[in-house]
Amino acid sequence: MSTRLNAEASFDFGPAKKRSPVPELVALALLALVLLPSGLRGLLESPGIRNWVTVFVAIVVQAIPFLVLGTLLSGAIAALVPPGWLAQHLPKNTAMAVPVAGIAGVGLPGCECGSVPVAGRLMASGAPPAAATAFLLSAPAINPVVLVATAVAFQGQPRYVLARFSASLATAVVVGLIWSKVGKAAYHERALKRVVQGDSRWGTFASTSQHDFLHAGGFLVLGAMTAATLHTMVPKSVLDGLAGAGFISILIIALLAFVLAICSEADAFVAASLTQFSPTARLVFMVVGPAVDVKLVALQTGTFGRSFALRFAPITFVVAIAAGVIAGSLLL
Repeated sequence: MSTRLNAEASFDFGPAKKRSPVPELVALALLALVLLPSGLRGLLESPGIRNWVTVFVAIVVQAIPFLVLGTLLSGAIAALVPPGWLAQHLPKNTAMAVPVAGIAGVGLPGCECGSVPVAGRLMASGAPPAAATAFLLSAPAINPVVLVATAVAFQGQPRYVLARFSASLATAVVVGLIWSKVGKAAYHERALKRVVQGDSRWGTFASTSQHDFLHAGGFLVLGAMTAATLHTMVPKSVLDGLAGAGFISILIIALLAFVLAICSEADAFVAASLTQFSPTARLVFMVVGPAVDVKLVALQTGTFGRSFALRFAPITFVVAIAAGVIAGSLLL
């Protein structure tokens, strides 16, 4: 008997796996809502709070399917693409690799939320960071789903589709080329270290997908909370008063795109409804949104680190506005 107990005691079960705290947090939140005093529940039913909840849920519901798609693609890259394969097959010249990666974004019908973990995995698989960032910006902006949605939103005005495609691709390529000069290796260390391996290809796929989804999902929620808060605090009357303010109106609508954080598959319909703004301003809205918004900054911070996001986001914001203005002036 003692021998059997000693044998059992000698078993090494390995380190305990850390469980995700998400289920417990959700349960506590639901319990808090049930136990809230009636006065606080009444506060939650106020129009401002209901608007905040509506915007928050809308952003998360829009983004989750594409975040799942992106993390599945990220897992597939980790499991199927050998280290260094992408670096070998992309053009050696950065000036060529960046446009190639930008044009490759046409083939991925996804949202900007999904492109972030994919870009991180591309870097970890050997792709040049400048090319990965070009793909990050182009994939959610020039894929067929977005272009068709733009054509539907602006019926009978195909120039909007051409202008959006041109400005968004130019943004991806120009930012990628700029990043090839200013993007230091230290800005990408976090993405390069986040390589999750399993015992098999399936294990690597499952581990990587789960890791990226849980990690990016938390930052998506943080970004959606920020967007909902700012969306609720900006009165519509203020936008109406600023729409005719020349170049200031373009800056305003660019900031609006940054704050609202609308999915790239839906932003064209919002842009089409902003009839008080000029055609160029509405184009800038569609170019800036998929390239840089509050939830994207949060996701990039989680994937690449704060140093990356603090430098990449301002560059992208300025280039996207410039590309939108130039394309709007020439094509609209």
